[in-house]
Amino acid sequence: MGAPPGYRPSAWVHLLHQLPRADFQLRPVPSGFAPQEQEYQQALLLVVALAGLGLGLSLIFIAVYLIRFCCCRPPEPPGAKSPPPGGGCVTWSCIAALLVGCAGIGIGFYGNSETSDGVSQLSSALLHANHTLSAIDHLVLETVERLGEAVRTELTTLEEVLVQRPELVAAARGARGQAEAVAQQLQALAFWRGVPLSPLQVAEDVSFVEEYRWLAYVLLLLLELLVCLFTLLGLAKQSKWLVIVMTVMSLLVLVLSWGSMGLEAATAVVSNGGWAPGPWGRLMGSPSFPPTSDILNYYFLCNQAVSNPFQQRLTLSQRALANIHSQLQGLEREAVPQFPSAQKPLLSLEETLNVTEGDFHQLVALLHCRGLHKDYGAALRGLCEDALEGLLFLLLFSLLSAGALATTLCSLPRAWALFPPSDDYDDADDDDPFNPQESKRFVQWQSSI
Repeated sequence: MGAPPGYRPSAWVHLLHQLPRADFQLRPVPSGFAPQEQEYQQALLLVVALAGLGLGLSLIFIAVYLIRFCCCRPPEPPGAKSPPPGGGCVTWSCIAALLVGCAGIGIGFYGNSETSDGVSQLSSALLHANHTLSAIDHLVLETVERLGEAVRTELTTLEEVLVQRPELVAAARGARGQAEAVAQQLQALAFWRGVPLSPLQVAEDVSFVEEYRWLAYVLLLLLELLVCLFTLLGLAKQSKWLVIVMTVMSLLVLVLSWGSMGLEAATAVVSNGGWAPGPWGRLMGSPSFPPTSDILNYYFLCNQAVSNPFQQRLTLSQRALANIHSQLQGLEREAVPQFPSAQKPLLSLEETLNVTEGDFHQLVALLHCRGLHKDYGAALRGLCEDALEGLLFLLLFSLLSAGALATTLCSLPRAWALFPPSDDYDDADDDDPFNPQESKRFVQWQSSI
């Protein structure tokens, strides 16, 4: 069996799985999802370290640029009032960088929404799968308890009634043995109990983490938006104190942008970490299509449930129920005329078997795994389409944000140097009565009178 209906891995998924992974010694690491392995953890840390390297290079570049600007600036001639050449280009380059940052914020909001939708789809699929598995578990336990109650009560009563006919007692004991065998085979159908993960627990953990991840990104996007808007306002008003505050805030957001880029890259690797061929892929019948992570192992266990061993158990159990039916019918023909008291337990046993056969039909429908296959496809689409697309847009947002903020941090000091001093009154109007020159003339005029 290959991919679930309606799902085809995108080109981005193939590209992410083809990216090389290495540990701290730069040795290649398999792309399979193995968070407990030290080499896999080192590969993730190396991905995060790339973002840290980008942050370090950005800070070094900004520091070198600012040192050169502050220490290597030529002295201004005395009495010079005109701005140095190229001042307008510096201001407009800062404004252009801020506008690019605003465009990146829009991309970030879209990516954050897409990621949230994909994770919500994954959680919903896991919850639906847990509901299906719980229904199977409940049905199995209910059937086993019903058969056990029938063995303890009706069959025991029937053996006591037929104690005078050893051949009939032997037939009743044969029915007892077959009922106990059916109960044991049904208990073995709960194939998911050996898996350490719980779909419900995983869905709750994923939803919990996603809620805080979404909120953190919204706050980061709003913070960067405010920084861009107030920086533009400071440039428009030529407010030095506002530009200084926004310079500090831009440096903070630059660090957060590079940090979020590292987390996004590591998350993209983790969410698609199980694409390499593995045992579950072989179980599906297609080595090129294993699960994205151990979270989805339940869907592959479902395929194990409909494989030959489990299918044979269901078939043998149904045949055993048919044999029990025939034995009870034979006992009813032979025992009821001689032992009228045997009719009541026999009728109760037949009713129990009829209900058990109905439960078997429901088990066959549930274990056919159509619903779980549908959940598997929905989980893959949510994880490898919507969530992955959102992560890629968030990576683009972080890249644009880091570039725009780095450019802004280099441009703001030069733009700040072009602002006129706050105590410059040389351009005051000569007709202003509060002009010091006019006040001096007025005093001289009064003294002359």
